[in-house]
Amino acid sequence: MKKTIRVIAVICLGTILLASCVTKRKYVSARARATQIQNENAALNSHISRLEDTVSFLHNTISGMNNRIGAPGNANENAANELNMTKEQVAAQRARLQQLQSFIDQQQKATENLRKLIADALVGFKNNELTVTVKDGRVYVSMEEELLFPSGSDKVNPRGKEALAKVASVLNTNLDINIDIEGHTDNKPIKTTAFPDNWALSTARANSVARVLIDEYSVSPVRLIASGRSYYHPLASNDTQEGRAQNRRTEIILEPKFDELMQLMSPDATVNK
Repeated sequence: MKKTIRVIAVICLGTILLASCVTKRKYVSARARATQIQNENAALNSHISRLEDTVSFLHNTISGMNNRIGAPGNANENAANELNMTKEQVAAQRARLQQLQSFIDQQQKATENLRKLIADALVGFKNNELTVTVKDGRVYVSMEEELLFPSGSDKVNPRGKEALAKVASVLNTNLDINIDIEGHTDNKPIKTTAFPDNWALSTARANSVARVLIDEYSVSPVRLIASGRSYYHPLASNDTQEGRAQNRRTEIILEPKFDELMQLMSPDATVNK
């Protein structure tokens, strides 16, 4: 019994650590919770071992006692009851761990399905215009500057609007998706009347993409967050022209909602039976 519990717990934890479809913060939180459950299982298994040793000792002792059988008999009964309770705790922890893994698997599947929907919608665009990838449980639609904007501008051009229309068509038919829009620049300084620095340019570009999605393609503004990251999160080295081109991008980051998973991770959560 102990060996089976340990094997199941180790297999479940290994599967959780390999999951890649949870947001980074939420995925790390889920992984930490699974690790905590694993540690609790290990402690409970150790306690079970000690209790089983006690029960065995008392069984051996009680066979040689007659008049004094009452005291060790009571101790034997108490140890056996505690052993049963501890085994129930292990079973409950294991069930919760399995349910947690099930929800993580569902989120991974949802994220991969979303990636495929977006990739299929944008099939007419080239890799040097945009890419669609999965990272930390989220789908990243990374659009190059040349696809969306003229140099030094935050006005979305026609080719960029065409790409945003494709993305919006998926978003408007899949409503349980959180949408973050992040503007990024290279590290070359900019100082114009409209944009005093890279922070201003990256933020303005994210806002422009958000407005196009909202005003022209009817994406609900409640679902959107737009922000600028300046040049502090590069994809490539800014020491080369090619690297700087990759860094000048706007990312639409899509995340299937994790409400059920977050409820399960709550300390007060109960296992559905």
